[in-house]
Amino acid sequence: MSVESASESVTEPVSADRFAREGLAVLHRLTESARADVSAAAALIADCVREDGVVQAFGTGHSQAMVLELAGRAGGFVPTNRIQMADLVLFGGDHPSGLDDPLLEREPGVAVRLYELADPRPQDLFVVISNSGVNNVIVEMALHAKERGHRLLAITSLAHTTSVPATHPSGRKLADLADVVLDNAAPRGDALLELPGGGAVCALSTLTGVMLVQMTIAEAAAQLLASGDRPPVYVSANVPGGFEGNLELEKRYAGRIRRTAS
Repeated sequence: MSVESASESVTEPVSADRFAREGLAVLHRLTESARADVSAAAALIADCVREDGVVQAFGTGHSQAMVLELAGRAGGFVPTNRIQMADLVLFGGDHPSGLDDPLLEREPGVAVRLYELADPRPQDLFVVISNSGVNNVIVEMALHAKERGHRLLAITSLAHTTSVPATHPSGRKLADLADVVLDNAAPRGDALLELPGGGAVCALSTLTGVMLVQMTIAEAAAQLLASGDRPPVYVSANVPGGFEGNLELEKRYAGRIRRTAS
């Protein structure tokens, strides 16, 4: 083998610069490829807000980072609610030790209980977030929401979900059930940079998921403004008057949105 061909076969070493370059390249491609889907997702959110609905956001594991991007943060919409596994304890009366079970999200019936504790209205939109899109509680929540007539927005990795088998008894995956799917463009397994000898490092789905969420919020705000509706948006609680102003906005959705310590 020549020196030239040998050097071409060597994989570029893992580094901060490499992750930044490749991660930014994925983000750039995503902002172009996802435009139509973002517009459709934004229409679901804008319609929900116009209809006095609440955006019910749910995810487990690291997908909760995107849930927090949607529900209750400065610059985001007020009518948003975070559904989390801890609701079983905080609002359902379960013993806290139940949350120690690493297999809790695989137990049947958990999503139905979480749904009932959230007590959503028919016009509420469900946003379910999962990189794999196959975990039992994720698919169960999506199925239950659709069976109750809710519109469903999914954020998932199509590369991952199409490469693994369905594990829910229905044989369905999150992407199969959604009205709109936002593909976060993360690779199978989520990690971006391959390591010598196998394996990979540096998960991507949080970066791309946050981009998709904020693009969708921006587009939903634009659609609301275009129809003459003012987006109900949070101001940072850490600016003068922000906390008090947010409380006033929340009154319209009293009993429908939860703002627990995170």
